[in-house]
Amino acid sequence: MRRSSAGQDAPGHRVILPPAGIAATPWVFASPHSGDLRPDDMRPAPRLGRRSLRSAEDALVDRLIGDAAGRGAAVLLGEVSRTYVDLNRAPDELDPLLGDTPVVGGVSPRAAAGYGIVPRLTGDGRPVYARRLDPGETEARVARFHTPYHAALTGLMQAARTRHGRAILVDWHSMPPPRGQNRPRVVIGDRHGEACPPGLSGRLKTLFEAQGWETALNDPYAGGWSTQVWGRPAEGWLAVQIELDRSLYLDPASLGPGPGYDDSRARIARVIAALLDGPAI
Repeated sequence: MRRSSAGQDAPGHRVILPPAGIAATPWVFASPHSGDLRPDDMRPAPRLGRRSLRSAEDALVDRLIGDAAGRGAAVLLGEVSRTYVDLNRAPDELDPLLGDTPVVGGVSPRAAAGYGIVPRLTGDGRPVYARRLDPGETEARVARFHTPYHAALTGLMQAARTRHGRAILVDWHSMPPPRGQNRPRVVIGDRHGEACPPGLSGRLKTLFEAQGWETALNDPYAGGWSTQVWGRPAEGWLAVQIELDRSLYLDPASLGPGPGYDDSRARIARVIAALLDGPAI
């Protein structure tokens, strides 16, 4: 696969373009939370372990979707840890309890819960810091990682729409194993029909269910910030979010491939092939 042209890669993300001889499609695949890079200036709480620091990350999702470039999708992979800065949050989703930046205009529910653009809590609910952030730390992280990531995403989406008259973002994530009966293994979020035509989310649901995975729409994940920003079908921008049950493929102890990894990767590859090779949405 080709890496991106000069200027698209930056610390904290990687772009994979279709190889020579493979026609580019309107599809852009992104995984903003699959990275594990934590720069030295993070300085988390001293006793916070590796598993807690990585508990909010979408480990291995980049590997599950990376081959999509071979079928014509542009692929954008986040490489910085979500615990350091969240690439799927708005730049102004600030948490006043971190103490680094004055919050103007209210606090979003996610930031108030501890999961703003710089998370206050790990995925398993532990405080990330035993300190208040110094002034400007959030701004520096946004400038170094968040802004370049979204500049790259904007470039890929604009290039796709210029070529094809529309661009289709599929934002890939993972989720903890759902509880209770009739647990969905996959949740597709289209912001309750606002981010893409029902044909796209319905088609994805059908494709995943054909692989034997129970699939839900918008419950409990309707789509994050990237889906909100790019889900404007009337303007030629389509977006959908996919959440995968990480117990299907992840070893929770090592955060490496679990017993179901190869099977899950094969099923996801079949979904991607059918999606990208199938009729236009």
